[in-house]
Amino acid sequence: MTSTIRVEKLTQRFHGMSHPAVRDVSFAVEKSECVALIGSSGSGKTTLLKSINRLIEVEEGKIFIDNKDIRLSLIHKLRRRIGYVFQQVGLFPHLSVSENIAITPDLLCWPIEKMRRRVDELLDLVELEPKRYRDRNPSQLSGGQQQRVGLARALAVSPDVLLLDEPFGALDPVTRERLQESFCKIIRTLKPTVIFVTHDMVEALLVADRIGVMADGVLLQIDKPATLLNEPATAQVAALFEAPRRQSAILSDWLKQPNV
Repeated sequence: MTSTIRVEKLTQRFHGMSHPAVRDVSFAVEKSECVALIGSSGSGKTTLLKSINRLIEVEEGKIFIDNKDIRLSLIHKLRRRIGYVFQQVGLFPHLSVSENIAITPDLLCWPIEKMRRRVDELLDLVELEPKRYRDRNPSQLSGGQQQRVGLARALAVSPDVLLLDEPFGALDPVTRERLQESFCKIIRTLKPTVIFVTHDMVEALLVADRIGVMADGVLLQIDKPATLLNEPATAQVAALFEAPRRQSAILSDWLKQPNV
């Protein structure tokens, strides 16, 4: 199978930093695969994601999409085939829900009726009733609803690649769980190639085919969840994957208490 995304020896440096934000990172993501990137703040996850979308230009190394170096693509054409979901959503407050979702189709000069149909399809997909939500402004939506609109906007032109940066990080646990379930259904239906940045180990285990562990700009290991759990490449990876086991054991013991 041909890699849809391939990163080769990527290094990114920022002025004033004592070490690179991303250092000599290489990995590939296959077509329709979902890869989660986990690690602490400052580990390089977001920098890596922004590099793929050319929000940060590649300093050293190369990134390919469908075997083409992204630096050889016109930047607006590259971004049209990449859906990007930001942690803070980034909806335009002066535009309605439907206008936010239709931004890219509008730039591509889609006919009005085609855009309307697409907006309604996407609202259905993210489980927001079109008649109820299409004309609302972002300020009239809950945090979870705004995240759903942000995901719909990223999917507007059926992108080949979907990049998500902590999309559910600021939500309460119940809303987060519902959105995780919706997201899993969406990627099973549409089959984009996905890179998903998260701090949440359980979230990574739930949504991803493979998980990449980053620390201090370095990709320590990228593997299937079972391999990471049973064959960690470093002590850092082992410690990270031990946490869900400890939490599960604590919860199990708590539930066994007679007064619970």
